[in-house]
Amino acid sequence: MKIALIAHDRMKEEIVQLAMAYEKILAQHDLFATGTTGSRIMAATSLQLTRFLSGPLGGDQQIGAMIARNEMDLIIFLRDPLTSQPHEPDIIALIRLCDVHKIPVATNLGSAEIMLKALARGELDWREVVHKENEA
Repeated sequence: MKIALIAHDRMKEEIVQLAMAYEKILAQHDLFATGTTGSRIMAATSLQLTRFLSGPLGGDQQIGAMIARNEMDLIIFLRDPLTSQPHEPDIIALIRLCDVHKIPVATNLGSAEIMLKALARGELDWREVVHKENEA
């Protein structure tokens, strides 16, 4: 599976802790992240990630392009609901793309843990069928 890990500034510590707690599960997949989030995860874990630009500089849109091409399977985007984000339209567009392309998206720690546990149990294997259908 291809998994994107994104976090707003005030949520970066939480996504690092999440990556540490679920490192064994995440290590089995192709991981992508926006700029600083990816750097912090790689510094705290042995995980290897493909890093994109920072979210406000276009990283969200780079991940969105992968979603539009059906090249992403799960998005974990720990959003800060209490801080205004200058690139809010990009964030909304990313979540809309997830809905359009039926990509599971977790926007808080609780839903992220549920998604990762489901991933470990094979409950997201239906994404492989989607990939095969798009190849045909």
